[in-house]
Amino acid sequence: VQLVESGGGLVQPGGSLRLSCAASGFTISRYVMSWYRQPPGKERELVATITSAGGSTYVADSVKGRFTISRDNDKNTVFLQMNSLKPEDTAVYYCRSPAHWGQGTQVTVSS
Repeated sequence: VQLVESGGGLVQPGGSLRLSCAASGFTISRYVMSWYRQPPGKERELVATITSAGGSTYVADSVKGRFTISRDNDKNTVFLQMNSLKPEDTAVYYCRSPAHWGQGTQVTVSS
């Protein structure tokens, strides 16, 4: 069982990135999926959650209006579209199923 994040990198303030989380060894369609992040020197925090069929989402107030979570159950993949990025969005971003965590992908927002 594995969750593999990709799409992180260095971006300028105001830029965009799209993170992907590809699952293997299990089918995500039965599960709520989430994105978390851990800024440098801080605790891990919930960013966004999406229900199993994608009909309902939650995003943290700090990213509301800028980040969107989505999923493609046919591709066994969850996405996090991040727009209008700010330096305070710099963190390692993790994908999570109820029982598993990915290894994380670094997002750095800096000019």
